[in-house]
Amino acid sequence: MTEPVRLSKRMSELGLSSRREADEWIAKGWVRVDGKVVSELGSKVLPHQRITVERQAAAEQSKRVTILINKPVGYVSGQAEDGYKPAVTLVKPENRWPEDPSPDQFHPTQLRSLVPAGRLDIDSVGLLVLTQDGRIAKQLIGENTDIEKEYLVRVQYTKPGKLPDADLKKLNHGLWMDGKPLLPAKVRWQNEDQLSFTLREGRKRQIRRMCDMVGLKVIGLKRVRIGKVKLGDLPPGQWRYLRPDEQF
Repeated sequence: MTEPVRLSKRMSELGLSSRREADEWIAKGWVRVDGKVVSELGSKVLPHQRITVERQAAAEQSKRVTILINKPVGYVSGQAEDGYKPAVTLVKPENRWPEDPSPDQFHPTQLRSLVPAGRLDIDSVGLLVLTQDGRIAKQLIGENTDIEKEYLVRVQYTKPGKLPDADLKKLNHGLWMDGKPLLPAKVRWQNEDQLSFTLREGRKRQIRRMCDMVGLKVIGLKRVRIGKVKLGDLPPGQWRYLRPDEQF
């Protein structure tokens, strides 16, 4: 006998919504289990039961926006801290990229519950995703995410000569951090002072700490891609909407 699970948890597992969204929809009577409306929070379902949502839920979800920012140095990804501004303060009409192809019009309601899906250090630049869509947040920062993130990293070798090949191999696979092995990465030279890092995890200040372990000092770090979505020509400090044809 399979254990029943919370309806909101099951909806999240099925990719219908985030848990928070599911709870909102259940309360509004927008969720049906095996054809019957279930409006009590905390209701449980069995895995074989069929869950459907009303059209209003899909319409509300389609209004939720996802925004891509080219974050400059000096902005924090999430909550304001130590006098530094959060990146979301850049999302205003005058900072929208003039070449944004999206037909979406900016409206202040789009700032409600607009949260970063992943972080980028204050001294790092490049692609930062802010979203109102719980499904995208889960896809990018959920426990089981394996979406690649690519960074261009300018470095300086702090020892005589140049970085040995054995140490480049270690950056690709073999380093440990916080008592755990790092997942295999793809690290290669772009030119004599710049490396490309492609990671499938995001531990705190991971790239800087990895470089430190092999005697490299990070001079600059820029995220250029998350999954299939690229930073492209988006200028620093400007933003655009995620296009309907783009998927992470």
